[in-house]
Amino acid sequence: MSEISTASADPVEDGPDLARARGGDDDAFTRLVEPLRRELHAHCYRMLGSTHDADDALQDALVRAWRGVAGFEGRSSLRSWLYTVATRTCLDTVKGRGKRALPIDLGPASDHALVGDIPRTDVEWLGPYPDAGLEGGPASRYEQREAVELAFVAALQHLPGNQRAALLLFEVLGFSAAEIAATMDTSVASVNSALQRARRIIAEKVPSRTQQQTLRLLDDTRLREIVAGYSSALERGDADALVALLTEDVTWSMPPMPHWYRGVDAVMDFAVSVPLTTCGSWRHLPTSANGQPAVACYLWDEAAGAHLCWSINVFALRGERISEITSFIGREHFAAFGLPGSLA
Repeated sequence: MSEISTASADPVEDGPDLARARGGDDDAFTRLVEPLRRELHAHCYRMLGSTHDADDALQDALVRAWRGVAGFEGRSSLRSWLYTVATRTCLDTVKGRGKRALPIDLGPASDHALVGDIPRTDVEWLGPYPDAGLEGGPASRYEQREAVELAFVAALQHLPGNQRAALLLFEVLGFSAAEIAATMDTSVASVNSALQRARRIIAEKVPSRTQQQTLRLLDDTRLREIVAGYSSALERGDADALVALLTEDVTWSMPPMPHWYRGVDAVMDFAVSVPLTTCGSWRHLPTSANGQPAVACYLWDEAAGAHLCWSINVFALRGERISEITSFIGREHFAAFGLPGSLA
């Protein structure tokens, strides 16, 4: 694996663990990469749009890095070299499958409730990201959470793999165009062209105000009130309380269900027809996903005698109201968040 040249070097590279890892010491290699594992995983998620794909890609990348560490000469920082390995691994994954999508990518919004909507299994769906524990100080956490926001990751999926990688390496990770060219085995001119095209598409699809900017204007107490108000409204079946939390142009989508709703009238028609009346008893746990407030939703199951995990609902806010609800349906999402499978 070739190295890119950077001016900075990680302090750990001057220690004994690097020499031991080069000599085949697996424990030393683990100690070297462990502090970087979380941010590398977030990078893989941004590239692939799936926590499960990110798990697989990171594992594959670390195996590749372990096999290649004997040839690591320290001309780049260890961090940069590992990002190179992870990026190339993700690019291989991108080549093997199509982009991940949200319902909004499939067609126009529905203007009335569709009871009994059927999941689409022929679509590779975007998934939520459990962002708790991102590494670094307050500024670093802010930047990393902004870079995993749902709108940004969804927009990335509209880019070819090379544009996606170039944008992330340049805008999020601070690589130079020359470093990116070395990472991707291409020319600086090709990297600059990819960046220009990627920025144009991202600008079209990502709101000018990020969720991190919005959330910084809300105190923690008010944010908890909004999340608790949503949970309470569903648990009580209170349509008036729910509508009071929403913007006029709110959207609600529920991957893997293909249909979605835009506008408070359509959203409330769906809410009153399905989750507030048809589904049954709900319970909720607050969480965080993609740098945004979220709740884990549990639906009563009579046979189990408990509320079973149902969806991770991720909110986008505008001011103090909810402008987007993305309900990622599926119990497979819960383990990554460290959430229980059921509530007694």
